[in-house]
Amino acid sequence: MRAVVQRVKSASVTVDGERVSEIGAGVLIFLGVAHEDTTKELEYIANKVANLRIFEDAAGKMNCSLLETGGAALVVSQFTLYGDCRKGRRPSFINAARPEVANALYEEFITALEKCNVPTQGGTFQAMMDVQLINDGPVTILLDSAKQF
Repeated sequence: MRAVVQRVKSASVTVDGERVSEIGAGVLIFLGVAHEDTTKELEYIANKVANLRIFEDAAGKMNCSLLETGGAALVVSQFTLYGDCRKGRRPSFINAARPEVANALYEEFITALEKCNVPTQGGTFQAMMDVQLINDGPVTILLDSAKQF
């Protein structure tokens, strides 16, 4: 499982001209699911996101987590995080999970974040989404459950 975590002042998802989710301060998470991913991987990423110390404390140091700041999470499914561009010009998505598997783990990931006491919203799985965000920093963190980076 891979996640791109961006610290935001706000973020929203619009599908077909209708806003389907919106958060204030917190994180926008683009989540990619691999075909071998299980609950173990999603729990690792959810716990990591909830506890990442990427928010400023009173001294201006990145020392606080979502749990400490009361921030929210907006999770957007993004299979392209498993795009392999090492060969040719067209990315290969062979490592991305099939939609039915990815959707189930995506929904379970949202639930796992909520169980960590992080207010969480999601996008619309397999929809063309307009994602808007106001970066805070910017601060962008890459997470990989296989710890490849």
